[in-house]
Amino acid sequence: MASLLYRLGSLAARKAWTVIVTWVLILGLGVGAFLTLGGTLSNSFDIPGTASGAVTDQLAKKLPDTAGGTGTVVYRTTDGSAFTEEQKQEISALASSAEDLDGVASVVDPFETQQQRAEQAQQLADGTDQIEGGRAQLDAGQTQLDEGRAQLESGLEQLTAGRAQAEAGGAPAAQLAALDTQIAALNGQLTELEAQQKTIDDSRADLDENAEKVDLGTTLLGLSDGIGVVSDDDSTAIVNVSFEDPRLELSEEIKQGTIDHFESAPIDGVEVDFGTDIAQGVPEIFGVGEAVGLAFAAVVLIVMLGTLIGAALPIVTAIVGVGVGVTASLAFSGVVDMASVTPVLGVMLGLAVGIDYSLFIVNRHRKQLLNGVPVRESIGLATGTSGTAVVFAGTTVIVALLALNVTGVPFLGLMGTVGAVCVAVAVLVAITLAPAILGLVGTRLLSGKARATIGQPHAAGRPVKRMSTLRAIVTVLVSVVALLIIAIPSMSMRLGLPDGASEPSDSTSYRAFHAVEEQFAEGANGPLLVTATLDDAVSDDDLLATQVEVAQKIADQDDVVAVAPIATSDDNTLLAFQVLPAEGPNSSSTEKLVQDIRALPQLDGGITLGVAGQAATNIDISESLAGVLPLYLVVVVGLSLLIMIVVFRSLLVPIIATGGFVLSLFATYGLIVSVFQFGWGADIIGLHSTGPILSFLPVILVGILFGLAMDYQLFLASGMREAYVHGASARDAVAQGFRAGRSVVIAAALIMVSVFGGFIFSESTIIRSIGFGLAFGVLLDAFVVRMLLMPALMHLLGRSAWWLPRWLDRILPNVDMEGAALERDHPGVRTDTVQVVSPSGGELPDRRTSDN
Repeated sequence: MASLLYRLGSLAARKAWTVIVTWVLILGLGVGAFLTLGGTLSNSFDIPGTASGAVTDQLAKKLPDTAGGTGTVVYRTTDGSAFTEEQKQEISALASSAEDLDGVASVVDPFETQQQRAEQAQQLADGTDQIEGGRAQLDAGQTQLDEGRAQLESGLEQLTAGRAQAEAGGAPAAQLAALDTQIAALNGQLTELEAQQKTIDDSRADLDENAEKVDLGTTLLGLSDGIGVVSDDDSTAIVNVSFEDPRLELSEEIKQGTIDHFESAPIDGVEVDFGTDIAQGVPEIFGVGEAVGLAFAAVVLIVMLGTLIGAALPIVTAIVGVGVGVTASLAFSGVVDMASVTPVLGVMLGLAVGIDYSLFIVNRHRKQLLNGVPVRESIGLATGTSGTAVVFAGTTVIVALLALNVTGVPFLGLMGTVGAVCVAVAVLVAITLAPAILGLVGTRLLSGKARATIGQPHAAGRPVKRMSTLRAIVTVLVSVVALLIIAIPSMSMRLGLPDGASEPSDSTSYRAFHAVEEQFAEGANGPLLVTATLDDAVSDDDLLATQVEVAQKIADQDDVVAVAPIATSDDNTLLAFQVLPAEGPNSSSTEKLVQDIRALPQLDGGITLGVAGQAATNIDISESLAGVLPLYLVVVVGLSLLIMIVVFRSLLVPIIATGGFVLSLFATYGLIVSVFQFGWGADIIGLHSTGPILSFLPVILVGILFGLAMDYQLFLASGMREAYVHGASARDAVAQGFRAGRSVVIAAALIMVSVFGGFIFSESTIIRSIGFGLAFGVLLDAFVVRMLLMPALMHLLGRSAWWLPRWLDRILPNVDMEGAALERDHPGVRTDTVQVVSPSGGELPDRRTSDN
């Protein structure tokens, strides 16, 4: 590898303009492909196989009108007064005409809905009054009927007794016949009374049936109390737009078309805002904060390299690499569903690793020039030595990012793939374009003062003192305890996806979210869609009772404010309900409510409940991502161990390096939870709202921070191993390798922290949290784990740090990470020899037995 890169670097230096023009053409092709083939980015994060996804599929088959995505349009009067009739008519007209928009299934006119609810309530009240009046009439009729029956029965009894007496007394037949006629007349009247009684009974049965329906309707109306689209003071109204496509498949064109429609006709005295379901902004890829971070990186480079030309070179190559990687990736956004955060992640990684990788090569070349190595030979040697380490370091990052595909989460795998492409381009740029530019720059890479000292002996600085064992023990204890304390908040981590509260405070989504929260309820920003699946179809007569039974069961759960039936399938086997939770979509109570409803046993009659809706979908996505985190961590840790065993030909070095990475990772989680969930110090970074941690952030951080941690581990530990292989004692090798690599690692880490840190001030909470996690993850891992903990542990381990079973040593490939073979062929190229002294100050012999 080193020899191949040596030849590549030398060729790039000789054919500098060819290489530069080639990269310019590649960049042009990337831009052209993006402009020609690129599509729109989305803010949807879909995971197949979730519980809410199964419910959505069921709705799509039987209730397609409820399966599509929804959009929230919020109208408010500017002065807080009630809407005028003219304003209501204009809003209703816009709502009605919106149904003709492409992709729109239906639109709910808030004022028509308000009127319908009022009419329904009035009808139920009127029905109750009519039933009570009917019952009073029936009771009065029954009383009259009972009195008439009593009179008839009394008269009949008297006539019957009189006839018996007359017959016994020998009354003539005519008299008996007259009595029989009277008795028959009374019996006829009794028969008429029975008919009247039946009429009353039938009327009472009909009345009871109607009363039951009215009672059920009144119960449903009461259960739905709290679900509204017009505020109590008539100053705010919600227009709900239903789309044909599911939320996760809804195109940005349809969303924007809806926004344009409602903004096309401004209404005097009324302002309109849109919920995140249709107006969540696509974050800008590069802003002021990112520019400031890049400027700070430039300052670090100037201090490190000493010239503007030297400082500009890594930045220029990184920008070229980012341009190629991001535009090439965005060219595929027209054929794949790409989340808006994906290219931003590519920019983050491309800039950070692009600057660092070029810096490693430029810094090595600079030192060799000072030692008198000819320009082109030095470029080839720097590419062969440091370039080999760059290729390997980049490969570890690429492997970690591509491993995101094993999680089975499509958008996460795509993010990892795009990030890997940007890192791969950064590596290629570092080993080709950077040498080409170095070839053109020549010795101007050095300052005038430095050029005057070319070829002269350059002191390595003060002799480095070997660490004392006591200092090593204290360093290990303090570092581990500090990281564990910082990691404590990570035990309280809650995952979620951003809602309107986390949008920029001047955005339409933020205003809409808070308007709904203030005028309606917190849960109105994230209603649940609950389905009831019936084993057997319910009859039309029993449908209302079944709806009440299901609605009441749901309403009995904790943190349910209101329940309302919204649809029934044609075959009466699927019922849909809107449920208003007590708190917002990202609250722990809403998450628990979703789980509680799903955990309910079947209701009588074989009724099974399911939950969908945006809030439930976000909860499912967060739970799925939390579930894949352990698997991904095991995969990454396993790769880490295998790769480092091959590189360092050791068992303990990979184990402690991986253990250090896990410590810094969970400490980073702890910092993220402290700021973004608990709100500690949120004002410092301008964070105006707190909530759950971005659901895919922990997984993303594992992949990226693992790769970057291995970069720094490689550049420090490879120098230690090289010193050990060349004859230094194990503890001397720690001091030599650390001294040789610390300056470039410190500079590289500061550059990464500054580049990632620039994204902390993005308006997008998603980008802000990723930038924060990466910046502080690198800070903790580079300066606490790699610069403090690892050297101390290596010192304590001594020679055992480099122990490897003989059988394993025989089968492992020999990886020449720092190009030792090239250095043997070019003995004057070594730039990192340092003198090691004992803790007491005496110079140590350069032999391994000095550890004893």
